[in-house]
Amino acid sequence: MGARPLDGIRVLDFTHVLAGPFGTRILGDLGADVVKVATAERAMGAGADPNEPYYIAWNRSKRSLALNMETDGGRSIGLELCARADVVIENFSPGVLDRWGLSEPVLRGANPGVIVVSMSGMGVGGPWSNFVTFAPTIHALSGLTALTGVPGRDDIGIGFSYNDHAAGMHAAVAVLAALEARRREGVGQRVEVAQFETGVSFLGPTLLDLVVNGGKAEASGNRLPYDVAAPHGCYPCLPLPDAEGGEEEHWVAIAVMSDAQWRSLREVMGEPAWARAPAYETAAGRVAAMETIDRAVSVWTAAQAAVDVMERCQAAGVPAGVVQTGIDLTRRDPQLRASGYFTTAEGEHPAVGVQPVDRLPLHFSATPIEGYPRTRMLGEDTTAVLLDWLGMAADEVAAKEADGTLG
Repeated sequence: MGARPLDGIRVLDFTHVLAGPFGTRILGDLGADVVKVATAERAMGAGADPNEPYYIAWNRSKRSLALNMETDGGRSIGLELCARADVVIENFSPGVLDRWGLSEPVLRGANPGVIVVSMSGMGVGGPWSNFVTFAPTIHALSGLTALTGVPGRDDIGIGFSYNDHAAGMHAAVAVLAALEARRREGVGQRVEVAQFETGVSFLGPTLLDLVVNGGKAEASGNRLPYDVAAPHGCYPCLPLPDAEGGEEEHWVAIAVMSDAQWRSLREVMGEPAWARAPAYETAAGRVAAMETIDRAVSVWTAAQAAVDVMERCQAAGVPAGVVQTGIDLTRRDPQLRASGYFTTAEGEHPAVGVQPVDRLPLHFSATPIEGYPRTRMLGEDTTAVLLDWLGMAADEVAAKEADGTLG
């Protein structure tokens, strides 16, 4: 494996579940020596079982150190590791590192250049600062749930941990910015990533609508809340085989953004009589009859394969795309296949064997990212890490394993 962009950067990773591990996975993919600190006791917590796909997915490109921070010896080793780290990152609720004797003043005294990244749900300060959060609650509190459902249904929101991924990416960018600031100024610093605020920052036009117009944005489903455009939605197509030998629904998204595109879509559909209504010549007229148009377009798409509809529309200059499933992305998508986006990790994983991975979607010409180390089992690298970072001999490591400091 050749040089990578972050080769030589040491990251001590106290994160768990998804937001933090996703951020440190990015840093590991970029070449940083990310050491994930865990214990057997915590390994069965939410998203923390090293034998489960959830953990395996978010913790590649890292080394695993088993360290019991509830012991004096474990806390002592933790401080020694922090003294040699470029970055210390955690996503606990506020105060956990303090209880382990790793408060910022202590860390700063041991390592003036260290960058300390805290990724709590609400950040430090404020009446909610001690909240422990998960994706559904963060989505709801930040306003994302209210905007991502369908009209009249405030109980429908984002099904997956969107905000965790967003917070992880913010944390990775924050680390890079802090490293650059340290290179210029020569000092480390603390970075707070409030996951709640991360979600609010993605509301964009909604906040503008509120501030400028006093409007109350609501969920709009597939319809555009601020543009006059129709047809604009997802339409059913012929089903395709699923992974279990049955059939799965297949859909295509069509977004007609101009009158010229509407005329092109009519041609693709064979100029049906219903589409020649004079009221449909303008976007305003089509929006007024959107439900009627959607039903008619659905009848046309339902008899065709989604890929065929997409390609015919695109060839005519009409924006369209298949609503791709996991099977589409991993087995059928020609662009991802050509780019090698889905690949496998280096080495077989003891629990899952060959470990599928999605490549980091970045390409570096001078320091390419080629190959991804598989996710490590709990404590698999304890001896190697303590030797590399602290110069600890194997017999000393064995003694600490025996007394419960490690493990």
